Amino acid sequence: MDLASLIGLIGAIGMIVGAMLAGGGLGAFIDVPSILIVFGGTFFAAMYTAPLPVFLGSFGAMAKTFLPPVKKMDAMIERMIELATVARKDGMMALEGQEVPDKFFEKGLQMLVDGADEGKLVKQLNAELKAMKVRHEENQGCVKAWIDLAPAMGMIGTLVGLVLMLGNMADPKAIGPAMAVALLTTLYGAFIANVLFMPMQTKLEGYTAYEVTYRQMVIEGLRGIARGESPRNIQDQMAANLPPKLQAKLEAA
Repeated sequence: MDLASLIGLIGAIGMIVGAMLAGGGLGAFIDVPSILIVFGGTFFAAMYTAPLPVFLGSFGAMAKTFLPPVKKMDAMIERMIELATVARKDGMMALEGQEVPDKFFEKGLQMLVDGADEGKLVKQLNAELKAMKVRHEENQGCVKAWIDLAPAMGMIGTLVGLVLMLGNMADPKAIGPAMAVALLTTLYGAFIANVLFMPMQTKLEGYTAYEVTYRQMVIEGLRGIARGESPRNIQDQMAANLPPKLQAKLEAA
């Protein structure tokens, strides 16, 4: 569980709801037509931007904002060095069945066991890395659709409310509900875009960047094993991409 995401979301919503309660209660900020226009309209408009499997799959990606995959670079490097030592002493076949931290690492290791050379290994793993980037971009595109479309739906709701208000100026009782639609839709649109989905997109982009770096380091380590380089050289090459604290931890291990 990513506590920063959870606490940040709850805190932001709490501050907004607290201000509403201090201003007289939530009742004035709840309007069913506004909810239908903004929440319902944005949902279906966002669906319109992507194939249905991609749109539905994006909700699983959104969950990673709060439950990100845990992959520790320093632990991966330590395991890579152990495997490099095994391969140097006993040959590539000794890598068969060795435990590794993730499936991407496992696939690359199995390719070495199966006799793949460095060129074939790098080509295949880079293709997998590229496919992952495309998959993440599709999911994040759906998140961005919510960010772009929610304020637009809020503006549409505002226009609908103004039309209703101007069309019923003779009836003072109709002006209030029409104004509620006009103003609350703008509020809902800003809330969806800026409180719910914009921080989520930033977090997911950060996770993607971390995953790309992680996989690139896996590829670099496996390349070193394929070339028969010394474990120390492999460690130095991979550790160069780590933050200083993790580099110090790795060197002390």
